[in-house]
Formats: sequence, C-alpha cells, structure tokens
Amino acid sequence: MTGCVTLPSRWAWGSANVRFGRPGGRRRRSRRPAVTAPGRTHPVTALDTEPRNATSVPLAPLLAERWSPRGFATGHELSDEELTSLVEAARWTPSYFNQQPWRLAAARRGTALFDDIVDTLAEFNQLWMRRVSALIVLVTETERDGETVPYALYDAGQAAAHLSVQAAHLGLWAHQAAGFDKDAIATLLDLDPAQLPLTVIAIGEHTTAEDVPEKIRERDAAPRARRPLDEVLLAPLA
Repeated sequence: MTGCVTLPSRWAWGSANVRFGRPGGRRRRSRRPAVTAPGRTHPVTALDTEPRNATSVPLAPLLAERWSPRGFATGHELSDEELTSLVEAARWTPSYFNQQPWRLAAARRGTALFDDIVDTLAEFNQLWMRRVSALIVLVTETERDGETVPYALYDAGQAAAHLSVQAAHLGLWAHQAAGFDKDAIATLLDLDPAQLPLTVIAIGEHTTAEDVPEKIRERDAAPRARRPLDEVLLAPLA
C-alpha cells in the first residue's frame, strides 16, 4: 500500500482514499434540520431543560452546542450524501504543507465493515457504539517515502474536528472514541506500519429512549463542563 486504506470489495465504494460500508444501496433521508440558524439556543440534549453551552462569550452555535453523547437512536439512518459530506469535510482540512496525512474508513450500521469495526471496540464502547448510524475510523500516515510526516497527529486531529462540525451542521452528533484494539483495526483495514489508527468516530442522532442502557442515559445526563478559561491560558490575554 502507498498511503490509502484498502478494503475488500464487498465493503468498498467511493474514492481511493476513503472507503465506505454500504448496506444494500438503500437511499436514506435525514430526519433532522441542519443546525445553522445564527444565535440559535436550545437544550443541548433532550435530557436538558436549559442550554448547557455556558461559554464565557458567545460562540458560533455549531461550536457552542456541539457535544459527544452515547445514547444514539437505532432508527436513524444516514443518506449517501450525508455520509459523503462528513468525510468530505475531513478531506478539506488544512494540513502542514498540504500533506493531508489522514485516511478514513466509513461504515453504516447493517454492513459487514460496521460489524467488524464494532468487534474491535472495548467492551463498554461496544455497548453503545453498535447502536449508532455510522462508524468512521480515522487513521494518520506517520511516515511517507521513509521520512517522518511532521504534524501527522495534529493534522488528523483537525480532520476529526472538521468532521464533527459538519455533523453538527447536519443536525447530527459525533462521538470520538479511543477505546479500541489498534492492532485489530490495522489488520481489518490492511494498514501499513506507518499508518496509525487514532479514533473511531460514532455518528448519529441522540435519543433518550428506554431501550438505551441506563448507564448510558446517566452519562448523557451528566453536566457538560470545561476548565475555566484562566486555567487554559498560559498567560493573560494581551
């Protein structure tokens, strides 16, 4: 391989460096409006009575309202266009000298690739991630032609962030998970030694339905919090 994720043909459709699992060619439509209205405020989750985006100054709603739930609706399905837009957002991420080290594998629930990715997840993550609409594996290329790729991790992190913002624009939620067997993912996707799996990103709609395991609903109800701004800054704003 020379820098792209190659999957067995039973899983693959799309471009050379992004591979998808596609269940039966079914066409799907989104059931939620895009989160695009400026100044929009609403509960971040169905569990809230007030917005939890308590930022120190107003932010763009797509950023302020973003969060990472675990309670996903099993009835939600992604369309071809939605799934493609998520990986396209990652594709257009800026990178060091435009080296674009990220590689992606995307699979919707109901495909062989989706099930195989679930099998690589930690036990707790399997509990909730098998319910999601799609799983996207993010890989970064740490070496190319025998040379280290500078900022490979940083650039791939940006790709994940761009993908997450696009998910919010579609009215969806994204949850990035690190609890998976990296060796198993590398074997599954036939990765080169220089290709490092970083995260598995869950995509879908949030739900508080009773079929969501109680421990998951409890976690989703926990407060959304960040360190105070003065703890993040290395020096006062100047």
